[in-house]
Amino acid sequence: MVRALLDRTKTQTRRALKVRCQEIGERDDGSLWPWSENPDTAADHWHACPYGQPGDRLWVRETFCDLDDGEFEYRADGECDPNVVPRWTPSIHMPRAASRILLEIVSVRVERLSDISEADAVAEGVLPVAKVRPFDEHEHQFWRDYRLSGDGTFCVRTPKESFASLWRSINGADSWEDSPWVWVVEFKRVAVDNS
Repeated sequence: MVRALLDRTKTQTRRALKVRCQEIGERDDGSLWPWSENPDTAADHWHACPYGQPGDRLWVRETFCDLDDGEFEYRADGECDPNVVPRWTPSIHMPRAASRILLEIVSVRVERLSDISEADAVAEGVLPVAKVRPFDEHEHQFWRDYRLSGDGTFCVRTPKESFASLWRSINGADSWEDSPWVWVVEFKRVAVDNS
């Protein structure tokens, strides 16, 4: 997904709702949102998205190699200096100064996982499978199946099926069928200032 962020093809992410709420309600603006009744005041309490609000900025961690001279190489680039054997550091250990991707949240909403549209599945960064032979305009575009092969050897027919396979590969085989409520965080890339 780092490649998709760099290529600006990933502009959304979905995360399962983990907040304890009584139900999903409709706010004044018509959006669905998790809420609970505050037992102290008996007033509605809308839960905030734990991943941020519009305008917030998020820096992205990725697997990297510190070259000890203030320079970094990134595994997602797939190219390394042939004179250096990189010792990759997992993304969880990336310091802020090594981050090269900065995102700004544009919008946040809540929806059922399976309600994702085909366009939103593409915005999640799923990859089309390259066509090997010449094709006419009526040939179908296939999409990567992430459960079976990370290299695109296997494919599915739609972006939504591709995203479902990605979700299952991360969250478990039955996680798609459960169609949990998810936070949908839409973002854009902004310039990084590591000074």
